[in-house]
Amino acid sequence: MNQTIDTDRRLSQLMRAAQGGNGVAYAALLREAAQLVRQAAQRRRSFLQPQDIEDLVQNTLLALHSVRATYDPARPFLPWLMAIARNQFAEGVRRHARRHAREVAVECLPERSDPAAANADVDNRRDADLLIKSIRMLPPGQRHAIEMLKLREMSLREASAVSGTSIAALKVAVHRGLKTLRELLRASA
Repeated sequence: MNQTIDTDRRLSQLMRAAQGGNGVAYAALLREAAQLVRQAAQRRRSFLQPQDIEDLVQNTLLALHSVRATYDPARPFLPWLMAIARNQFAEGVRRHARRHAREVAVECLPERSDPAAANADVDNRRDADLLIKSIRMLPPGQRHAIEMLKLREMSLREASAVSGTSIAALKVAVHRGLKTLRELLRASA
């Protein structure tokens, strides 16, 4: 128990220093966080291959990096980190299920002969690029709420725990963010 408290204090101090711009502290934090997340993934997802566990670790570190500004130094670090890890573990399962649900085994793939179908991929890519650009234009609070709740598919409770923002504030931010996105996309059309 004391070891966990000591680890939490040390990681909390590293995160505070990292939020203050200390790159050395941030690198140390990421190394320790990676090890903790790796151990949690090995315990909870023992059926996974080592490369899949590393994917979960890297996705968790990327998520930690993207929401690092939301960490409240007055709160414990380990529960915050493990909430991010649990969300990434769940997202990994969803991603795996979606990927396998769309896979179709075929012996021979047909060639495309319809030019309109060939251009559909380009149009879809333009739409995706426009959406990404529009999301980046949102105010930070709205952008983070949309990223957590709509793109990462977190629950309101999970997003609230990770961000330290109330559920009501997250609902308002998502509503306003979606309204702004619709206006931006209409203006670009």
